[in-house]
Amino acid sequence: MTTTKENEKPKDLTFKYNRFLYGAFVVLAMVFLATGQLTSAMSNLGIALIFDPFDQKVAWQNRPLYQRAWLLVHLVLVLGLLVVWAIEKF
Repeated sequence: MTTTKENEKPKDLTFKYNRFLYGAFVVLAMVFLATGQLTSAMSNLGIALIFDPFDQKVAWQNRPLYQRAWLLVHLVLVLGLLVVWAIEKF
C-alpha cells in the first residue's frame, strides 16, 4: 500500500527564488559599480530585472503603484548607465 497525496499541489517557490536572485544581481551590480566596472554593473542590473521581485502572476495594470514605480526606476537606472557608458565610449 502506498501513501501518495495526489490532491496536494507542490509549493510554488518561484517567488522566493526570484526575490533572492533579484537581490543577488542588484548587490553584484553595486559591487561592480563601486569598483568602476560600469558595463558589468549595467548588465547585472539589467539581468536583475528578469527576476521580478514581486508577484509575476499579477498583471502590470493590477500592480500597486509602488511596484510599478520601483521597476520603472530600476529600468531608468539601467538606461542611465547605458547613456553614461555611451558618453564615455564615444
